[in-house]
Amino acid sequence: MLTQSQFLASEDKQLIHQESIKILENIGVKIHSQRALKILQQNGAIIEDDIAKIPREMIDQALITAPRSFILGARNPEKNFALPSTFSGYVLDNGGIFTRDFKTGERRNCNLQDHKDFLKVFDEMKLASMVWGTSVQEFPNHSGAVRTDITSFIYSSLHVQDELGDQKEVPYLIEAMETILGSADAVKERKLYSVVYCTLAPLVHEGGMCDAYLELIEYEVPICIFPMACAGSTGPASLRTNIALGNAEALSSLVLFQMAHPGTPLIFGDASGSTNFGSGGFLEGSPEMLLQSGARGEMAKFYGLPNEQAGCLTDAKEHGSQAILEKVTTTLPLVMNGVDLIQGPGALETSNMMSLEQIVVDDEIAGYCKRIRDGIDMSETKDYYEDLADVKQGGHFFSKPNTLKACRSDEFFMPALGERNTYEKWDELGRKDIYDKAHDKVAEILASPQKNPLSDDVIGKLEDIMRKADEELKD
Repeated sequence: MLTQSQFLASEDKQLIHQESIKILENIGVKIHSQRALKILQQNGAIIEDDIAKIPREMIDQALITAPRSFILGARNPEKNFALPSTFSGYVLDNGGIFTRDFKTGERRNCNLQDHKDFLKVFDEMKLASMVWGTSVQEFPNHSGAVRTDITSFIYSSLHVQDELGDQKEVPYLIEAMETILGSADAVKERKLYSVVYCTLAPLVHEGGMCDAYLELIEYEVPICIFPMACAGSTGPASLRTNIALGNAEALSSLVLFQMAHPGTPLIFGDASGSTNFGSGGFLEGSPEMLLQSGARGEMAKFYGLPNEQAGCLTDAKEHGSQAILEKVTTTLPLVMNGVDLIQGPGALETSNMMSLEQIVVDDEIAGYCKRIRDGIDMSETKDYYEDLADVKQGGHFFSKPNTLKACRSDEFFMPALGERNTYEKWDELGRKDIYDKAHDKVAEILASPQKNPLSDDVIGKLEDIMRKADEELKD
């Protein structure tokens, strides 16, 4: 039986849904895209200047055409990720502009080598399912998004997900995927790439990103709708209404993309935060963030849509107990709730800083959480009464065949970093903590050859596309 958690009762989900409709019908959303406003108006929305008020009927129609399942393709097909998933997969955050230097431990800006290293290390993690791009300082501003995504294709064998802010960037990404896969039809079929659509709380759609994605959906590129309303600052100071706000923003996005291209694959995501009332800042490692993210994950299930939730997050500035405490707190309940994808591994400092060691530690946390979610096997195959009858009172089970079998099974989780030796053995091995062991694992991975590399010919063509973007996107 699976171990489960719950964030919202059935009547709570209905309440959030009705409040979301009320928001969209009466308040509406501001959309900085004339193309999007025209699409919504043609399908029944009431447009007043740049405000779109969306009736219930449009929401109902969009929920009918949105796919319930699809596959996020990976460059290595063995790492394709099917949605919905039977387990929680993980998304490498990679959104931070800083990194914790692997050699010195200092906090500094990310560079291209960091980007490559993050991808290489994450590729080796057991539950790794998708990567986001890194903020690489060397890339030109005008072509940085294109370069980030294409280099992600080169150095990762997983599905790539990122943001685009301008429709002019779209052709370069499509050309890159055609180069890797061989045809435009294969781009549509394999779905190597998806995008994150962050609405601007409260109730705003940014124009450049909106227009870019209206181009991308012609290639059936999946969109992860990712509201980030922060309770108490960019959102109302109640979890209930902030959840409804994020849900309304997500539904407005759902309507837009389904009206523009019915059948567009969508992921219902969330990265709602809570406010640090001492500074006004955004908090990710708080219990309130987890409650909101989990609730919105349940709304995705309420609508029958795949989901991707912010989790495995921390506001800690450094490796250590706060990071682990907050990451476990913001991961385990989501896993127990059956979330498809959890975005956050590798990140520290409210997703402003990436750490190679933290990627490995977070994979360990993911392993613990999965084992708890998998629950207790109550099948007949686990009835060991005969072993007990044979050993009787006062004996032991070390030599029983079932014990030898069990110690190599998934029923008993074996941590890679957790310390289970005796004190004396731990002392003999150098008293290493989990971050020491993670450091050793990272060093081992970085010293090994890249797995599943692209051919030199394909890489050369992708580099040509990036150079072309550098030149042509200057204007």
